[in-house]
Amino acid sequence: MSDATKRAPVVEQVPEQTTTRLSVYLRCLERLHAAGVPAVSSAALAECCGLNGAIIRKDLAYFGEFGVRGVGYHVPALRQHLRQILGLDRRSAVVILGAGRLGSALAAYRGFRDDGFEVVALFDTDPSRIGSSTRDGIPVCALDDLRAVVERQGVVIAIIAVPAGAAQEVLDLVVACGVRAVLNFSPGGLRVPAGVKVKNVDLTLSLESLSFFLAAGRGD
Repeated sequence: MSDATKRAPVVEQVPEQTTTRLSVYLRCLERLHAAGVPAVSSAALAECCGLNGAIIRKDLAYFGEFGVRGVGYHVPALRQHLRQILGLDRRSAVVILGAGRLGSALAAYRGFRDDGFEVVALFDTDPSRIGSSTRDGIPVCALDDLRAVVERQGVVIAIIAVPAGAAQEVLDLVVACGVRAVLNFSPGGLRVPAGVKVKNVDLTLSLESLSFFLAAGRGD
């Protein structure tokens, strides 16, 4: 590996599509690593990911020179580099705003912890939920306690799973507490201040897109 692998690109210079594909590459590398594969060519990695080698080489070039001529990519090394680039080599404390069915289901998802994301608390306004805990022992707290938990636990990511009408207020509160990365499951647009990154997951839109595919297939 060359010294170029140590450079840190300016975040704004890296297209979001590239960062999304890095996660896809990592999943393929995890499978190859588990199978004991020591090295993989860009063509073979591209086939695993359903992409093409040129895109992979271009994406990785933002972060350094990882390939070895005639060998390809060393799977364990590239896997570790991608985990570092994506920040998965350290613990990331997460809070969930909304302790209803969706919020509780997200808190119970084991895959978060496998990738270093630790849900440390849920927050709600329902008095019947506040003071309780999930089956995994994650406490449900009042919104008034958000700042204290963020500071004490070093929270870096918030997940919003509240009704649409409350989402903006909750986002504003999260930002005021110093959290700059948010995963939003509430439908509708949000006003996002500079320096804060919000990723929206609209389950209804995804289902409607699938419904369109099925309706188009019927030829009605």
